[in-house]
Amino acid sequence: MSKYLPQGAVKPCFELIKAYEVHLKIVNHRVTRHGDYRKLPEGRHQITVNASLNKYRFLITLIHEIAHLVAFETYGRFIKPHGKEWKKTFQQLMLPFIRPDIFPSQLLPLIANHFKNPKASSSTDARLAIALKAFDLEERSNQYVYELPLGSTFRLYNGKLFKKGEKRIKRYECVELGTGKVYLFQPNAEVEMIS
Repeated sequence: MSKYLPQGAVKPCFELIKAYEVHLKIVNHRVTRHGDYRKLPEGRHQITVNASLNKYRFLITLIHEIAHLVAFETYGRFIKPHGKEWKKTFQQLMLPFIRPDIFPSQLLPLIANHFKNPKASSSTDARLAIALKAFDLEERSNQYVYELPLGSTFRLYNGKLFKKGEKRIKRYECVELGTGKVYLFQPNAEVEMIS
């Protein structure tokens, strides 16, 4: 696991995996998710995490998914997946990891702020997502939506074309060129600029 996690997080993560009898699968890159949790029909707990994540995002994702397991076991299966019970559990599980020997100093204030009220995905916290992206091993070939000029055309990973519009409160209104439908994009959505 030391290939995927910051050194100081390996042992405590291993202990959590053992304590909750997690079957951890490290999988190929998935565009739509960093990880997921499922309780299998025979009762085993399976967590998958993308192998392509940097160590800090991998750690946050792993603890995010373990928090689902713990929240469901503690509060029952009928809680909201990212409701108050999950948030409380995620905060409690993550707190021991928010230390300078695990996260770089430039990430710590952003992580501490994020965990005051954690979101369903760290990617929806644009400032944290951009800061985490700086630690990716691959060079970034795409641009973020917020970097594009107003009115520019861009392509998503799935080939769909959009035109960037105005910023609402936190997200950008973008028109899909093929259908004319308006979609809201996070500022940190990675896209390929066309013109």
